Amino acid sequence: MVAGLKLFSNQLLYGFYRGVFSIEWYNSYMKLIVGLGNPGEKYSKNRHNVGFMVVDALAKECSSTPVIQFSSNKKFNAEMIQTKEYILAKPQTFMNDSGVAVAAIANFYKIDPIDIYIIHDDLDIALGSYKIAKGKGPKVHNGLSSVIEKIGTDQYTNVRVGVENREVRGNGGIPGVVYSLQDFTDIERKIVDEVIAKIVDELMRVVS
Repeated sequence: MVAGLKLFSNQLLYGFYRGVFSIEWYNSYMKLIVGLGNPGEKYSKNRHNVGFMVVDALAKECSSTPVIQFSSNKKFNAEMIQTKEYILAKPQTFMNDSGVAVAAIANFYKIDPIDIYIIHDDLDIALGSYKIAKGKGPKVHNGLSSVIEKIGTDQYTNVRVGVENREVRGNGGIPGVVYSLQDFTDIERKIVDEVIAKIVDELMRVVS
């Protein structure tokens, strides 16, 4: 009994430290899981939009029937699904300003960077692979640069989805900015869907 009260006290104090003042929140803290991409049907199948694809798949996995739908939130300029335990978000700012939406959501809900997961395409990783690590992303990614600038740190969790397949296809000379804005081929999309399923399995442990 004493040990239980001490644990409750420590959790409650930690909640106040993190700015969470409601007792109902003392035992769990909201996670923010963001998929990066560009809004609109024009970009929906682009390699650059694989972050949106992962979040969409995660939303389906988190839902019972019927599937929970994303709703537009003009305050944060994002499409969102929110529960007490987590927020799934797809910024509608276009990729290069993704940090505007991420910071707005994180600041409003007082979500620490350690509880933020950013899902994005990665040209430093081969198609068919992925990496999940805190504070480590690709060498160049304008969406991530925006996130880091707006939240003031890179100490969130990167969910890096490999999309690099230029050498295999004999297109090594295509600039990354052009390549990332092209659609996945049908064969590539099958590979990516398998990767997405693995990532969703890992992220389900975060939101469960």
